[in-house]
Amino acid sequence: MTDQAISARCPALGRDDRKSAAVARAGAGGVPMRVVGNFADARGLLRDPDARQAGFLADLVNKVSLTRAPILYQHGAEHRRQRGATARFFAPRVVTTAYRALMEQTSDALVTRLVADRHANLDDLGLEMAVTIAAEIVGLTDSDRAGMAKRLGALVTGMPQGDSRLATILGFARGQARSIHFLLRDVKPAIAARRRQRREDVISHLLDEGYSDREILTECLTYGAAGMITTREFITMAGWHLLEDEALRARFLEGDEATRMAILEEILRLEPVVGMLFRRVDTEAGVIALDVRGANADAAAVGGCPHRLDPDRETAERVGRAGLAFGDGEHRCPGAQVALQEAAIFLDRLLRVPGIRLTRAPDIGWNGLIAGYELRGATLACDGAAS
Repeated sequence: MTDQAISARCPALGRDDRKSAAVARAGAGGVPMRVVGNFADARGLLRDPDARQAGFLADLVNKVSLTRAPILYQHGAEHRRQRGATARFFAPRVVTTAYRALMEQTSDALVTRLVADRHANLDDLGLEMAVTIAAEIVGLTDSDRAGMAKRLGALVTGMPQGDSRLATILGFARGQARSIHFLLRDVKPAIAARRRQRREDVISHLLDEGYSDREILTECLTYGAAGMITTREFITMAGWHLLEDEALRARFLEGDEATRMAILEEILRLEPVVGMLFRRVDTEAGVIALDVRGANADAAAVGGCPHRLDPDRETAERVGRAGLAFGDGEHRCPGAQVALQEAAIFLDRLLRVPGIRLTRAPDIGWNGLIAGYELRGATLACDGAAS
């Protein structure tokens, strides 16, 4: 795209609507590896059949003695087989028919509680929403839901992080202790219930495949950290933008579902929760970092003024509205439709509460495990009953 074309498409040159840019620069600034930042090369690497998952503790998981690696770390034919077998839990038609009612009921319950209390933390509501829906899909439905949300949140912060050997050891120890707690309180009760009677969920499928309790735990941790936790951040970030931008909020509430999805996908393109993806093509080349934020700001792919929030954005041919925020290739996030739909339903309910407002913007931190931002302390207040 020429400079003249960019200027015509972007009259406010220099405008930057990103809220997480500074913390992302600081968090990703020390990546000691080759970084791919343009869209075409990043997508090409994600679609490379020889590229293996190298982030999200892949190297650590590969050292653990498991008969089967979690689906996030599988590769090739086995990964395709498992993705095909579990696709029925995440297909758009299934999401709409099987889980939409739960999304609506959960949203109504959270908003009702907010109205009664007159205040709440948006990130807490987002976590409870994400955990409730993902737990139903995975099959983690036989323990205290609020307690499980807290256990998952604590578990993510207890994973190995930091550059020093001591930080890695301490982080690993905390993660192991919290993983055992999650296993005993949440995973084992779910497994026991499904041994008695199978259901239409991931844990039942894994039992049919002969997975051990330990292997099911690793899958649940993957879905918990990769799905529930990231969806919480997405809901919080989208809510933050919508609460602070009256015109965008009005458009969201007045539009149809396609309009709401376009807005949410544009927010996610601008503020991808997972800022870096990592791949290993061969042992000699080492790990390659894919800069999702950089790829999503590549004007050749997403059009001019890439740091501006523009739901009417015209992307290049075969470039999705969310860019690479959900990944691409065989490891593209299977829960993309789930995350978008639950965010759209919950935020639609939330933003219709009379007097709803953000009284405190969230603190922004960096989570090394997901290579992405964390939002905490986003305080909501409201006047009264929902309309």
